[in-house]
Amino acid sequence: MNFLGNILWFIFGGLFSGLSWILSGVLWCISIVGIPYGRQCFKFASMSFAPFGKEIQYGGGIPSLFANIIWIIFFGIPMAVENFLFGCLWCITIVGIPFGLQFFKIAKLALAPYGAEIIKTN
Repeated sequence: MNFLGNILWFIFGGLFSGLSWILSGVLWCISIVGIPYGRQCFKFASMSFAPFGKEIQYGGGIPSLFANIIWIIFFGIPMAVENFLFGCLWCITIVGIPFGLQFFKIAKLALAPYGAEIIKTN
């Protein structure tokens, strides 16, 4: 079921979402200061291409907390709001609810990417 969900996700927006995150990550990695932010964009890209069958485990401690606070102030809120709104749009129909839930998962990751690990589930 995860495979089918990922194929449908990829066709109905995952490709463009993932490519936009990769482009953002490459642009951030041009400067040395932006490399940590670029790495987080690549983390989003991996989730945007195929979110079904993946869970996010949060942790990381105090250093991750401080990095997440800076991330939320400058980048996290707009990305989380965007993914939340797309999730709400997908949840309007019953068929779109699984896709909406994946957008909500990515929105939560957009708020706290530092210290988060993407874990594949079976």
